[in-house]
Amino acid sequence: MNLYGRNRVPFLFIIDYEFRRPVAVPCSEAIGSGILYDIGGIANSPPPGPCGNGFRMDKHPVPFEEYKRAFDLVLENQSRGDSYLLNLTFPTRIDINLDLAGIYRLGGARYRLLYRDDFVVFSPECFVKISGGRISSYPMKGTINADIPGAEEIILGDQKEFSEHLTIVDLIRNDMNAVASNVRVEDFRRVERVNTHDSVLLQTVSEITGDLEGDYPGRIGDIICSMLPAGSVTGAPKKRTLEIISEAENYDRGYYTGVFGLFDGKDLDSAVMIRFIENTDDGMIYKSGGGITVYSDPVSEYREMVDKVYVPAV
Repeated sequence: MNLYGRNRVPFLFIIDYEFRRPVAVPCSEAIGSGILYDIGGIANSPPPGPCGNGFRMDKHPVPFEEYKRAFDLVLENQSRGDSYLLNLTFPTRIDINLDLAGIYRLGGARYRLLYRDDFVVFSPECFVKISGGRISSYPMKGTINADIPGAEEIILGDQKEFSEHLTIVDLIRNDMNAVASNVRVEDFRRVERVNTHDSVLLQTVSEITGDLEGDYPGRIGDIICSMLPAGSVTGAPKKRTLEIISEAENYDRGYYTGVFGLFDGKDLDSAVMIRFIENTDDGMIYKSGGGITVYSDPVSEYREMVDKVYVPAV
C-alpha cells in the first residue's frame, strides 16, 4: 500500500478483521482478480438496480439463549471494568433467492464490494477518507427503526446510545491522533436514513478530522493499518475488548468488520465491512451485531442484531 501510494498507483485494498489475509491490488487488476467494487461512486461495475425476478430473504438467527450466554459474558467483564463498550456480533443463516453477484447488483449502498464467490458487502459506514492533506473518519453507532413514532427523538435522547456513540468518537479520535495533528470533531451525532429491502432505519453518525503531513501518500498503508481494527466494530479499551470479543463470539469474523477502500492516485476513500453476506459450505451467512454496555438490554440488542440483517434498497 505504501509503495502504490508513493508511486501514485490507483489501488484497491481489502483487510480482514484479524489481518490474516489482506489484499492490495492495482485497480486495473481488480476484475481479473474476481473483485467488483463501487466506492463512493468510483466503480468497475454498473450501478445497482432492481432485481428482475423479485427478492426474497428469510432470516434464521441464533437462538436468543445462545446470544444471551455471550451477552452475559460481556456484561460480566464490563462489570469488572475490563471493557466499557464492546461490539458483539453473530452469524445469521439466511435463505435468499439470489447468488452473491445478484445481491451485489441489487444492493444500494455508498460502499459495495463483491469478492469472488466468497462474500459481498454493501456498507453504509465510511471508515477513513483522505483528501487534500485531511483525514476524516465517520463512526456510525446507534440504530432505530424509522417506523417507530418519534424515532429520531428517541435515538437522540437515549442515554445508552449517547454514551456508546461518545465512547466510539473518543476512541477513533485517539486512534487518529497517532497519525494526524489538529484532530477535532467536526459533526457529532447527525441522523442519517438508510433504506432497506423491508424497512427504513435511522443511524447516528459523527465526523472526526485531522491534518496529515505532506508526504502522506507514501505512508498510506501505515496510516490505515495503525487505526485497525476499526473502533466502531470493536470497542474500548480496544486491546482488552478484542480479547473478550474472541471469547464471547467463538466464531471467525473473517473479512467481516475489516475494511476495504480505494486510493485513486490522489485521494482515498474506505469503508467498514458491515452489512456482510458470506458464502460458506453451510450456505449463506449474514454477520451482524451491535454495541454492548452495562446499560444494554439483551432483548433490545438481540432485536437490533436481527434488524441489521437486510439488503439496502436502491
